[in-house]
Amino acid sequence: SCSLIPPLLLCSCVCVCVCAPEQAVVMLVLGLGDLHIPHRAADLPPKFKSLLVPGKIQHVLCTGNLCTKEQHDFLKSICPDIHIVRGDFDEVSTYPETKVITMGNFKVGLCHGHQVVPWGDPEMLAVLQRQLDVDVLVVGHTHKFKAYEYEGRFIVNPGSATGAYSAFESESTPSFILMDIHGNTVVTFVYQLSPEGDVKVEKIEYTKA
Repeated sequence: SCSLIPPLLLCSCVCVCVCAPEQAVVMLVLGLGDLHIPHRAADLPPKFKSLLVPGKIQHVLCTGNLCTKEQHDFLKSICPDIHIVRGDFDEVSTYPETKVITMGNFKVGLCHGHQVVPWGDPEMLAVLQRQLDVDVLVVGHTHKFKAYEYEGRFIVNPGSATGAYSAFESESTPSFILMDIHGNTVVTFVYQLSPEGDVKVEKIEYTKA
């Protein structure tokens, strides 16, 4: 069988099955950002909150713009191993601009992305990725999910977890990612809230050379 339910949707009434190799989960990493609570959104979608519970996730990567300490504390309640970089609307000034974390066989870079101009440009993000010398770059700011391989490395934007509006659009699709890291492979599940209120899941796989 090649059927696997994405890890956060196990025992959930909104589960969506996708195909993925059946193998033991080694490391689960939550990636999210651009919440903009309370300025652009009141809270995370309830269906997302019901999935983000303690005990399932080993690391949290946040691309910034939480924007308050309360949101920081909420993420810390999900998993104490949390890494956050500073967004352009964060009240906490002590977050770093960029961060590099080693996770298994991968070096993962984290950056909000407002520092990279043009915003969301693959070529300029690749420049940052080379500067940080990372296999995977997790970046935000555009409020739009994106995941792709570029020059043999992997770039992923988890989007806005609340669907907050951005400088690009008046509204966005709420989304976050869960990365399953094992060996030289990262399987990225993107969780998106449809206009009908259902959680949809897609899978992207990256294997480094």
